[in-house]
Parts: sequence; structure tokens; C-alpha cells
Amino acid sequence: MAAWLARSPANEVSAVARGAQLEALRRDGLKIRDRASGKVGTFSILASDDPAVLGPQDYVIVAVKAQNLTQVAAGIGPLLGPDTAIVTAMNGVPWWFFDCLKYGGGSQRLESLDPDGILSRAMPTQRIVGCVVHFAASTPEPGVISHNMGKKLILGQPGGANTTRVKRIATALTMAGFEIAVTGSIEKEFWVKLLGNVSFNPVSALTQSTANVLIENPEVKTYMVEIMREVLAIGRAVGVDAGIDPEARIDMARALGPFKTSMLQDLEAGKRLEIDGLLAGTLEIARKAGVKAPYTESLFGLIRARADATKQYR
Repeated sequence: MAAWLARSPANEVSAVARGAQLEALRRDGLKIRDRASGKVGTFSILASDDPAVLGPQDYVIVAVKAQNLTQVAAGIGPLLGPDTAIVTAMNGVPWWFFDCLKYGGGSQRLESLDPDGILSRAMPTQRIVGCVVHFAASTPEPGVISHNMGKKLILGQPGGANTTRVKRIATALTMAGFEIAVTGSIEKEFWVKLLGNVSFNPVSALTQSTANVLIENPEVKTYMVEIMREVLAIGRAVGVDAGIDPEARIDMARALGPFKTSMLQDLEAGKRLEIDGLLAGTLEIARKAGVKAPYTESLFGLIRARADATKQYR
């Protein structure tokens, strides 16, 4: 997203990075490799591990895994001016999910994702633009991003009251080459994506299989369909109806071919797995709404045990 935005001279793009990634960005620029053509583009982007060096921005795109959000919250302050918007381009249930829903009247909080309210205080809902990502990318080495497929982003403010901040970022991302949809129900779009995230990601990590292999296995596919049905029921119980059949959601994954889920990529790379952002938050909503989800609970237990065995869960 940073690289494509940087293609336009109208955008001044900066990146917060650290370690080997920061060294590579400073030394060689940000490289984007298109998997289909093999072409590599290089983009010069100001990068620092100190947000104070970068200063206030118009938009801050948060595109980390959920387990890294506490670190983001601790450092995001210097990037925020009076009118700065925060774009959460992430998988899973966002910490602000309940804030603008009729269910609970805005009083519910996701303790499993934001137990001390740290995220809510650092990144308040009034600044948020939700972003659902429908493209696949990976990082084969520091400073190099492989763009594997897709370019769709769905944008919307919590609760659906989209203001000019959504229109401006939508325009910038469209000009950058993304396929943009603006929605009046970003919570629903998160839930559609969640159906696949909760099922495909952990099962692929447990079996070390690509998505197409899971779909072709009738027993595994049946298990994932049951999980999707539970997640659909959880969403409907709090007023968020994804409006999609599990088979149709599986068809969305089938169209992508033999891809590795992000959780499988993280497992193979020895990184911490995005378990709580996908499963703990979903199951907390289920408990609040009184929805039983035994298949999803079993998957939560299994993937935690798998990640514990290799110290990839905390």
C-alpha cells in the first residue's frame, strides 16, 4: 500500500519500520515484486523506527497483525494531528467492533483484544476508517514485498457515517491503482472476511496445507463449513449479518487457487501467530451474545496448542 501510494507525486509517504526491514528500506528502497510478471519496482520512502521523526500525518495506515497492536499504540501518538485518520487494514475482529453497533448501545468492549483500553485510548474510534483487504502479499526478504494476487480494498467508517476522510483516502488509493469499494457497513465486510480467516487460517497452519488442498478434502471442508456457520450465527446475534453462504465464501477462496494463508506463512517463518485477533475476539463476541460455537472453540484450542509447541503464541 505504501509503495503504490508513493507512485503518485501528490502523496508524501512515510513508513514506520524497524530492524532488518528498516535497514533494507534505507539502503535499497521499498521493492515490490509482481508475482505474475516477475517485474520489480523500487520506491524511495522515508522510513524510521521513531514516529516522532515522521511527525503528524493526514492518514496513518495500520497494517500489522493484531498481536503487534500494543506496540503500535505505544508509538502512534507523534503521527497524529488534530484531523489525522487511522486506517485499520487488518484481519480479524477490530478492537472497535462494538463501538458503533446498536447491540450493547456502544457499551461493549472486547477484553480479549484490548484488555486495558490501551488501543481505544491511543486510536479512538472517531479517527478510524476500517479497511478490509482482499489481496495477497508476502515478504520473502526484508524490504521486498511480493504482490501475489488481487488489489481490492473495502473502506468505511464504523457505524457507516462515511465522511470526507473516507472519500479522500478512497480517491488516493484508487489513483494508486487499487480497486476500491466504499461501504456503509464496514462491520459486515469485516465479518465476511472473518468467515474465511477463522476457518482457513488456523486449519491451514495445523495441516500445513494450501487453501485448495483444504477445499478438496471433503472431511476438512465439512469441518470448515461448520465453523463458518457458527461465525455467521455469532455475527447475526449482534446485528451483523454477513449475508453469504459458507459454500459461496469457500468459492471466494477457491478462486484464489493454491495460496498459503498468512497464518501458514507466519508458522513457517517462525513468527507469532495471529490467533487472538481471529479466534479469541470472535469467541468473546459469541459468549456475550449467548451463541454456542463448539467447532470454533475446538479450533481455538488446537491452534493454540500447536503454536505453544513452537513458542509462537503469547
